[in-house]
Amino acid sequence: MKPNLAKLAQSPAPVRLGFFILFLLLLWLPIAAPIYLLGRDPNLVTILTMGLLFGEFLLLVPWWGKKIYRRTQLLNSYGLLRTRQNLLELLQGLSIGLVMTLALFTLEGLFGWLAFQKPQVLLPQLILEGFASALGIGLAEELVFRGWLWDELQRDYRPQIALWTDAIIFAALHFLKPLSEMIRTLPTFPALLLLGLTMVWAKQSSQGRLGLPIGLHSGLVWGYYLINVGQMVQYSEQVSPWITGVDGNPIAGLMGLLFLGLLALGIKRRSA
Repeated sequence: MKPNLAKLAQSPAPVRLGFFILFLLLLWLPIAAPIYLLGRDPNLVTILTMGLLFGEFLLLVPWWGKKIYRRTQLLNSYGLLRTRQNLLELLQGLSIGLVMTLALFTLEGLFGWLAFQKPQVLLPQLILEGFASALGIGLAEELVFRGWLWDELQRDYRPQIALWTDAIIFAALHFLKPLSEMIRTLPTFPALLLLGLTMVWAKQSSQGRLGLPIGLHSGLVWGYYLINVGQMVQYSEQVSPWITGVDGNPIAGLMGLLFLGLLALGIKRRSA
């Protein structure tokens, strides 16, 4: 006798989320495990396994919509729309995120906290690789957190509860590390929480479309990729890393948190 999966639609959100993750892991682990065991290059292993995980997520969502909610085009309802407006909002978000990240490093340079230097990678290569990586990360994370997760939370909870739950889960999953590292990089958590809130507000300000949050997320990642991978700055160590960012990560410092706060304020006003 086949189980009636449609009954899951009436289950509490934590149950639905748990079943979705279970189905996803059942698809992913049989292929990912050999890659982890046999792979020698950690970076390549991560790229392959995470790419596989996201690919299977994209395949599972339509099945989930059909079997659980009796709906098609669930990705569209998440806000992943092929429309001109969505594309324009993506480009707008991309520009804002990139400019804000570069402005943060520029301001710290003016304060004398860092010095810019010539990129250690060919600039065209750095720009293109950074763009591709950033767009992939922005698309994947926003579709998961502000698409699937947000949709599931909204079905059960009031808007404010769904908002904070989504942001806390996003921050917590990005902050999972040994306790000593969590303490050392403590400013990262409030920054991640604020980023999660900002991305939800960005989606709300766009009538549920994902273009703006994908663009913002990608722009922030792209800017940091250019600086970090290109080794374009040298810190002067005049101030604590807790101000400029632990390990050079701008959101792991008070300045990064300040800039994210300004971004959040602007997006929140737009969504009001």
